[in-house]
Amino acid sequence: MPALPSSLISSVSCAPALTVAETAGGLLEALAGVPDPRARRGVRHRLAVVVTAAVCAVVAGYRSYAAIGEWVADVPATTALALGMTPERRPSEAMIRRLLQAMDPQLLTGAIGVWLAGRATATTSTSGRVIAVDGNALHGSRTTDTAARHVMTACDHATGVVLASIDVDGKTNEITRFAPLLDQISDLRDTVITPDALHCQRQHVTYLAQHGAHWILTVKGHQPSLHSQLAGLPRQAVPDATRNRNRDRGHGRREIRSLKILTISTGIDVPHAAQAIQTRRRRHRLEQPKRFTTETVHTITDLRVHQAKPAQLADWIRGHWSIKNKVHWGRDITYDEDRSQIRTGTGPEVMAALRNAAIGALRLTGVTNITATNRHHARDSTRPLALPGIT
Repeated sequence: MPALPSSLISSVSCAPALTVAETAGGLLEALAGVPDPRARRGVRHRLAVVVTAAVCAVVAGYRSYAAIGEWVADVPATTALALGMTPERRPSEAMIRRLLQAMDPQLLTGAIGVWLAGRATATTSTSGRVIAVDGNALHGSRTTDTAARHVMTACDHATGVVLASIDVDGKTNEITRFAPLLDQISDLRDTVITPDALHCQRQHVTYLAQHGAHWILTVKGHQPSLHSQLAGLPRQAVPDATRNRNRDRGHGRREIRSLKILTISTGIDVPHAAQAIQTRRRRHRLEQPKRFTTETVHTITDLRVHQAKPAQLADWIRGHWSIKNKVHWGRDITYDEDRSQIRTGTGPEVMAALRNAAIGALRLTGVTNITATNRHHARDSTRPLALPGIT
């Protein structure tokens, strides 16, 4: 029976906020401030060293504790030394497993997010940044007695970097975890937040206004009164000059998207609402050009006309799905997270954070095919070292 992390002390629930300047040296430096859940006595390998080695293994495509332990055991002595390990006394699979099962995943994700932001381009600066907020179930963590763990993440639109994450346990829900999630991001001023439709809540609008952030909220049937108000607006009077049209082809279909935007001052029961947006998506299969399906989606935002052009609003509304395409898809499919057998302690959330780190670091290098890049890094143990800044 695997050893349980009962001998490890619980993680410290808070730590000093890290800045990009403090983590510019690489992942090892970024992880230096993450609390170690182990008792000091008997610790041979620093937390930063073990986690960095685990991220390198995940970059090479390794998915489990056993696989990460094998990667650490098999790398040449020069690679072990570069990581900060003594080649003759490397971390064992059991030690790696116990540590990862006891770490605080929120603090780990925060440190990794700051490190990745430091490596990113100017698109990740706090000014003009757009962040998607969405939840995802870790299906592999389900057991016969317990439901699957649920994690909510905040992801940068432009880069796909996960900036913060928080668990959503059975005693709460995503709505109550919205503010604690965004509290992990040091500065939200001038940031545009695009949550999914569940978070179209007045208390969320108030929270974002207090932090100087902007928002774009999707309104669906769970807000029937507000949805009716938006559907009843006189959009027929909107001139063609304020209509934005886009055409895309992909996945065997063609899509035409059009936006109608109305400035609103009264009549909408949402604080600070400035514009109402109607997006119409008309799709057809390429082999059936005359059979269309039409979907109408209503959104509202506090952004005024001079703050965002129609084309920007269209990009941000559609870009919200980047968190699913850039992050969730990579974890669920490429890393086969839905069939992971990791279930003990905080292991599922910590492994999700390590996968987010690997995906984010690869995305920042311009990688689009994560699977092929995993194979590339697996062929040479020195290749993953460049991503965490080890030379």
